[in-house]
Amino acid sequence: MPIKILMPALSPTMETGNLTKWNVKVGDAVKSGMVLAEIETDKATMEVEAVDEGVVAKLVVAEGTADVPVNAVIAVLAEEGEDVAAAAAAADGAAPATSKAEAPEVEEKAQPAEAPKAEAPKQEAPKAESSRSGEGDRVFASPLARRVAKEKGLDLKSVKGSGPKGRIILRDVEGAEATPKAAAPAPLASAPAAAPAPKPAGASDEVTLKLFDPESYELIPHDGMRKTIARRLTESKQTVPHFYVTVDVEIDALLALRKDINDAAPTIDGKPTYKVSVNDMVIKAYALALKAVPDAHVSWTDGGMLKHRHADVGVAVSIPGGLITPIVRKADEKSLSTISNEVKDLAKRAKDRKLKPEEYQGGTTSVSNLGMFGVKDFAAVINPPHATILAVGAGEQRAVVKNGQLAVATVMSVTLSTDHRAVDGALGAELLKAFKGFIEKPMSMLV
Repeated sequence: MPIKILMPALSPTMETGNLTKWNVKVGDAVKSGMVLAEIETDKATMEVEAVDEGVVAKLVVAEGTADVPVNAVIAVLAEEGEDVAAAAAAADGAAPATSKAEAPEVEEKAQPAEAPKAEAPKQEAPKAESSRSGEGDRVFASPLARRVAKEKGLDLKSVKGSGPKGRIILRDVEGAEATPKAAAPAPLASAPAAAPAPKPAGASDEVTLKLFDPESYELIPHDGMRKTIARRLTESKQTVPHFYVTVDVEIDALLALRKDINDAAPTIDGKPTYKVSVNDMVIKAYALALKAVPDAHVSWTDGGMLKHRHADVGVAVSIPGGLITPIVRKADEKSLSTISNEVKDLAKRAKDRKLKPEEYQGGTTSVSNLGMFGVKDFAAVINPPHATILAVGAGEQRAVVKNGQLAVATVMSVTLSTDHRAVDGALGAELLKAFKGFIEKPMSMLV
């Protein structure tokens, strides 16, 4: 009996994935544990290993296919002793081969719920006609396309749509030839959403694009990472009541200790075994502050407050196309040298998109540092289910008053964003006070 290989769910939130590479071809023998393919999710590229053994009978999804749904059939194996051609033929009946443009269709054709489509094949071809004739004379078109068609005197029934399911969009009517105005009332009757003028703010893509000269921009489609970032940050701002607390900390003592630590680093082949950064020390200080103020080390749920036992600190890393936050687990228990080496390793693999889901999912809080870009201070957006995130600015020399005398100190501004449902202003201020104590007396982090 043919063995179906399905698109795996490589993370709890994964809905689709890109099949970037096949490591096998039709006719290859497959052993359990063999790497079959590479799948790109919104955050990382991961390898898919075989669970069953057999011979590759068919690669259902082509290499390079994007947005393949989770649990869609991507390949078929023939069991030992089974005819490969027969297994491939059986696969054709269950899940036809998928091209890049047809990737989303894989799962639909494999679902019995879609069977009614086969009872009316004439209405399925062409798709543009079926979408426009589903409700009598109704024509499916965007409001902007309707308005432009009206201005040009176009009969939308004569226009072939290139949008989703044959929907007529702006570019379809822009190149179409005008038709007698007598045919125009039909689209007017079915266009209740047509507006007298486009809305420039919060409008559809078509309305937005209409505001610009087509020669003045390049349209770059969103990849999975950017879509995920947009969805998560929108969710955060819509559901989490953000509250911000800012404090200035002097880091001269920390910089001196950092130099001593790095100068004392042992070497292997002439290279130091670690090089601690200011950010590494910020992570450690923040983790210890959360342990010192446990009421601020929480996550909000409708059923109750989750109070965390360990400080698992996510570290924001900028990578091509977006942002990812690999996690330093139990940062409160680790040495500065361990944190330093771990952050460097996580950041490198994040940029190569080689992180495992458990290395960037979860965590109890996050740190975002823009100091290396010269940013003085900023407020970061909380990443749910975290209740806090620490935004770190650049250390710079500023005039300060000490014992009534003007002096110069290296000062760094940090802003704590809190979920006000879980960490109110006073509690956030207490957490920053503890953080400030560890930063300004850095030896306390080592004892």
